[in-house]
Amino acid sequence: MAEHYSSFERGGRRWLLQRITAVFLIGVLAFHFVLLHFVNHAADIRFAGTQMRMSQLGYFVTMWLFLATATFHGVNGVYNALVNMGIEGTQKRVVAGVLAVAGLLLVAQGTRVALAMTNIV
Repeated sequence: MAEHYSSFERGGRRWLLQRITAVFLIGVLAFHFVLLHFVNHAADIRFAGTQMRMSQLGYFVTMWLFLATATFHGVNGVYNALVNMGIEGTQKRVVAGVLAVAGLLLVAQGTRVALAMTNIV
């Protein structure tokens, strides 16, 4: 029987990073949910309030870290799922490159939008 390879083998670097980012995302999502559904009710959310929150350095950094972490978590998850399906060689390198570029573009665009919603810069 052929040995099955999983890029998410327990103890591997990708496995560990996927778990760490998942824990961070759960915490930030809980913060987001409480803030925007209990502290500020969803029906009361307006652009001016979002701009005010994003102008607070701590909130801005938290939301930017959420963006970067969620992007990494998603891209890493997709890449590892494809590796587990058996892509190898050139195909694996192309997928890694495309996903890396897509992730960087997503973080860059998200950063542009976040900065447009603040008066920090």
